[in-house]
Amino acid sequence: MKDLILELRSDLKGRLTPSRFEHTVSVSFICTALAMRYGYDLNKAELAGLLHDCAKPYGDDEIIRKCRKQNLPLTDDELKAPVVLHAKYGAWLAEHKYRINDGEIINAIRWHTTGRPEMSILEKIVFTADYIEPRRDRAMNLALVRSVAFVDLDECVYQILKESLDYLEGKGNFVDSMSKQAYAYYKQVHENKKGEQG
Repeated sequence: MKDLILELRSDLKGRLTPSRFEHTVSVSFICTALAMRYGYDLNKAELAGLLHDCAKPYGDDEIIRKCRKQNLPLTDDELKAPVVLHAKYGAWLAEHKYRINDGEIINAIRWHTTGRPEMSILEKIVFTADYIEPRRDRAMNLALVRSVAFVDLDECVYQILKESLDYLEGKGNFVDSMSKQAYAYYKQVHENKKGEQG
């Protein structure tokens, strides 16, 4: 596994911009730290973090063409906001180019942009790490989200989705329906926990 990780780092360093590669390595380290905290497989977390943005080099039109060429179904939402498609195509690349045959890793890459209801631990780890990694400095309430990440992963996912939807809707930007479904699900988890505590 260590050889594979080194091989992937080398490949990605040649394919990604320097800033995207730094982000990728940073996300992989945060994934590993979160995996330690939540008792998850460190190698799988690092691998998912490394590959989460493997399709980022492609522009919107190119990634749509590539998805269609591989017969990956595209939703109306994805066509309205193709920026999220690097996750879907990245999951395909992870499986077919990088020969990752672990469904948990593939799904963590697939859902790291929009999230979804009932995410697995690894999906939540990658989703969270992508948002809180140290190089990110422009997200709303980042200090709050970071402080929650190592305390309650579900609460952290809820806070990320809430901040993301508030930001996108505040700017009048389109919000993918899967993100709305994920938010509704994790809002309910949040409210249930508050009810148990209150």
